[in-house]
Amino acid sequence: MGTYFHEQFNTYPYLFFNAMRGSGKTRTLKLISSLGAKGDGSVQNNLTDAVLFRIPRGTTTCIDEVEQIGHRDKQTLRELLNSAYKKGMKVKRMKKVHKDKEEKQEVEVFEPYFPIALANIWGMDEVLGDRAITLVLEKSNHQSITKMIEDFDTNTEILEIKRTLTQFSDVSDVTLPKKTYIQHWNTYICQKYNVISSSSSSTSLNIISSLEDIERDQLFNKIDEMGIHGRNLELFLPLLLTAKDIGEEVFVDILNVAKNMSHQKKEDEYQDSKDVSLFEFITHLENDLGLNYIALKELTQKFRHFVGDVEEFEDKWLNEKWLGRALKRLNLSLNKKKLSAGVQVMLNFGKAKEKLKIFKHQEEVKS
Repeated sequence: MGTYFHEQFNTYPYLFFNAMRGSGKTRTLKLISSLGAKGDGSVQNNLTDAVLFRIPRGTTTCIDEVEQIGHRDKQTLRELLNSAYKKGMKVKRMKKVHKDKEEKQEVEVFEPYFPIALANIWGMDEVLGDRAITLVLEKSNHQSITKMIEDFDTNTEILEIKRTLTQFSDVSDVTLPKKTYIQHWNTYICQKYNVISSSSSSTSLNIISSLEDIERDQLFNKIDEMGIHGRNLELFLPLLLTAKDIGEEVFVDILNVAKNMSHQKKEDEYQDSKDVSLFEFITHLENDLGLNYIALKELTQKFRHFVGDVEEFEDKWLNEKWLGRALKRLNLSLNKKKLSAGVQVMLNFGKAKEKLKIFKHQEEVKS
């Protein structure tokens, strides 16, 4: 349903199915492509970047076996997919044209922004997965399901759903008009948290002036109380606004889904992120180290033991070079000095604790 409102929003999440072989992921993608806006029931298996940025805007696009996206020769495709969830990503290519009996080169501009569903067996890389809502498909043993043959072109129920979705999108203008929901949301946040916004006019700051404004604030209150922010909020907000336009029951369901999935993402990020592990590691050193310097080599060895990465390999990701750059990038070093024995650093414990609070409940972090 959301594919029909995709163009209403500036960002829109991908849908990713993770499943073992024979779980119906390809069939699910075909069904989505058949039902989705401008979809034709097709599924891409070996997508190239040249094809991706030429897909007509707003076309529901389904990509199977996305393991191949991780290959070294797919870097351009990977970069496009990392950006196509958001409007504004422009791709420029030169094309040959014939004018006045001469062959010339002209710039052709594409903006790859369309609803995308993906599936594979082995999971998604961290960057692309952060832009997707992930669902796990389980293999079924119900013969009444597994013995059914695909019929997405002539099945009367599927065709009727497609017609209904098209008609619904034609008559509905979504809870907030196109391109104004961001302005309304930001104004609401500025008011609620007493922030002066230079982009807010005197009229927009005083938004509670009608029944429509009050209902909008009540809607925003429910969304804000979920406690999600950043990219998770950016991805789920279009789904929540679309659900609200469908009905209150659907909105409540999607609200709960968004809350649960966002919290799960936060927990997964805490468990898997190297940066979060570094924040936690440094907070544990404060009592023993204080404002004294520590050798970067010794710090690297301690961090290896902390994350359980104690084997010695030349190409190991956790080395002094990685750690030195991470300390600089995350502002975790107050000072450093170079000695004949190597680099020594003074750690920023306050910054580490501040950032760790984002990923852990505040009471779990020692003040």
